[in-house]
Amino acid sequence: MKTLTKQMQSTITPAMALELLKEGNRRFQSNLKANRNLLQQASETSDGQHPFAIVLSCIDSRTSVELIFDQGLGDVFSVRIAGNIMNEDILGSMEYGCKVAGAKIIVVLGHTNCGAIAGACDHIEMGNLTALLNKIQPAVFNEKSETKNRSSSNPEFVEKVSTINIKRTIHTIMERSPILKELVETGAIGLVGGKHDIASGVVTFYDDTLIINNPKEPLSNTN
Repeated sequence: MKTLTKQMQSTITPAMALELLKEGNRRFQSNLKANRNLLQQASETSDGQHPFAIVLSCIDSRTSVELIFDQGLGDVFSVRIAGNIMNEDILGSMEYGCKVAGAKIIVVLGHTNCGAIAGACDHIEMGNLTALLNKIQPAVFNEKSETKNRSSSNPEFVEKVSTINIKRTIHTIMERSPILKELVETGAIGLVGGKHDIASGVVTFYDDTLIINNPKEPLSNTN
């Protein structure tokens, strides 16, 4: 697997970027790896990087983006924070990754059995974690189907909140970053949410969050 160069990055479309991630995840599920020399990639990227994707994921130790998408050094920007929440620092990092460094797609990636989501469902308050979990509370509130057991003891409720949280983050990116919104609308980048099943390794992308726009056509998004 060749190290990405600026020229190679420039030929990748948002749709191609998504397919590269899907192909990598299929390799991961099959316990396969692309043939790459990581030490060589370290040398070849020492003077610059040209990643094709940005993945916002949780800090969970079982959700390592480079592993579950089988990517090498210089291939992806990995942004990790508990509960894959959004703040202005992360938005700024994404703006840099896309506008300056040329990444072609942003993925908001949640995962099953997320401790941060469970903590928000239980309304846990603990030091600085309180403010972080408060950012997930709107997703807890928006989940209306469960009226009785709305705590982490109900796994189905937790997973529903996790999905809502992912989709809310997608919406936040478009709402709070004019730079990224313009890049999406002009077809320069794509945007999608998904969830990693930590038991099977499968990443499921949510079609109703997918925004990959042909600049010759109107912006389409079913979310």
